[in-house]
Amino acid sequence: MFLEGNIIAGEFDSTMNEFSLQRVKNFDLESVLKQNQLNQIYQYLIKHQNEEDGQFITLYDQLPVRLSQSEINQLIGDLEKVMSMYH
Repeated sequence: MFLEGNIIAGEFDSTMNEFSLQRVKNFDLESVLKQNQLNQIYQYLIKHQNEEDGQFITLYDQLPVRLSQSEINQLIGDLEKVMSMYH
């Protein structure tokens, strides 16, 4: 099932029970997230969602991408949609 969120996009594979992340903001990538990895990201963002300066995420362990406070809230919503697909 394909998910087109506000910040992320990707494909959920229900057979493998994993999410293939294909886009973050305007950056194309390919990364597979298991349920525990997605939960860790989600919990971190929930804990820090009210920080006015936002957060940085790193793509490919090299490319820092800034997320504003508003984008963090959008990403949390996107992650909640993905989390509902895991079984």
